[in-house]
Formats: sequence, structure tokens, C-alpha cells
Amino acid sequence: MSPDRHKDTDHHHHHPRGMTMFGRLRAYFLAGILVSAPLAITFALARWVIEFVDERIVPLIPAKYNPDIYLREVLGVEIGLPGFGLLVLVVGITLIGALTAGFVGRTLVRWGERILDQVPIVRSLYSGSKQILETVLQQQSKAFRQAVLVEYPRRGLWAIAFVTAPTTGEIKRQLEQEELVNVFLPTTPNPTSGFLLFVPVKDAILLNMTVEEAVKMVISAGIVTPPDRAAAERLAGGKVLTPQEVPPPGPMKVSRTAD
Repeated sequence: MSPDRHKDTDHHHHHPRGMTMFGRLRAYFLAGILVSAPLAITFALARWVIEFVDERIVPLIPAKYNPDIYLREVLGVEIGLPGFGLLVLVVGITLIGALTAGFVGRTLVRWGERILDQVPIVRSLYSGSKQILETVLQQQSKAFRQAVLVEYPRRGLWAIAFVTAPTTGEIKRQLEQEELVNVFLPTTPNPTSGFLLFVPVKDAILLNMTVEEAVKMVISAGIVTPPDRAAAERLAGGKVLTPQEVPPPGPMKVSRTAD
């Protein structure tokens, strides 16, 4: 082999085809976007929330208790305290919760609810929002604790959904089927909208991924795929839970196999 051929081989070995200067710069730029874009979006949303709350809460604070006014009038410094309104809102909500935990507070809440119950439109809005918040915020609640696969919109097509509760009441009686579960099937890329489905337990496949991972997958339209922990544990020789060993929320027992 000639020396020139050796040089040509070494050249291609150290500088593979496609890794030009422009390619490297493009790869660095994309890597920079992956790092900086989520940070920028997070800070922008946090700033928007803080400013939104401050603009509405701070003007309601009496002047003698407002630190911005105190600093401006006493010290001659006008800096503004970002997040002060948000802090006041959090403290206020916490105090309301503490007051309603007592006997007097619960009595006042019941009286207020009776008054609201007499107003037709307000009654529906209040009761609906209260039920949703109680379901989501209560520590005992198991809503949205399971990600499952269901066949939708037809056989052979699968979609990610979230178990919310066992199907009970009139719905279960009218369907006259075996055990059913209520599942929320979100849309992509906006998971706050979707469909409520009543699915037989045997037709729901329980996923090992967490709800957060499933939500990320829905929002990203499948671009972000969580790792398969069960497969990794099998390769590592670890113990993999059987469908019966996976603790379901409440009384539900969701199968891992679908007919």
C-alpha cells in the first residue's frame, strides 16, 4: 500500500464524512437549544405567574403593610419585591384552610354553601368545581394514579389513558357489564381536554410508567418515550412484579393483558 493511500485512510478515520465544521456548529446549536429552551420557558412562565398575581394582590394590601411603599417613602428606595403578592396569596389561602378546619369555620362554610345552593347557575359551578378539586387534591384520592392503554378509537389502535375511578351508580347499572373503570383519554398536545370513557377492566392494560411520564409522552406526541423498566429489570435479573402484584388504586384490579 502506498504512503498516499495510508494518508488518505488516516484522513478519513480522523475526519468522518459529514462531521464538517458546519455540522459540528449545527450539533452544538441544537444541544444549546435543548438545554436553554426548557430553562427559558420555565423562567418565563414563573415570571408571568408571579407578575400576574402581584398585579392583582399587591394593590389590595393596605399602604402601611405594603413593603414597596414603605421602602419608597421611608428609605427612598423603589425596588419592588417580586413575588410578594404571590406570598400573600399563599399565606392567605393557608389561613383560610386553618380557619375552616375548626368548628366555627366549618359552620360558616356550611352556611355559605346553603346560600350558594339557592342560586341556580352559581350552585352548579360551585358544586362541580368543588368536586373536581376534592378529587384531585385530597391525599386519600387515587385519581390519575394509573396510566393504562385502551383500544381507541377502534380495535387495533391504542391510546394512553388515565384511570380515575371505578364505574359505579347508574352508568354501571345501565351497561350491565362486568367490572368497569372510568378512564380519562387526553388529547395531544393539550392533555387538559379529552374524553371520558367507561372501559371494562379486562380491556385496560396497566402500564409500568408513571402518570408524569405518560403525560410527557402525550404532550410530546410520542417523541418523549419513557424507559421500559420491566424489560430493564429482566435484563438485570431483578424481580418484576406480576400484574397481580402491582398495587392498583382503591378497589380496582386492572389487568395487564387485553383480549
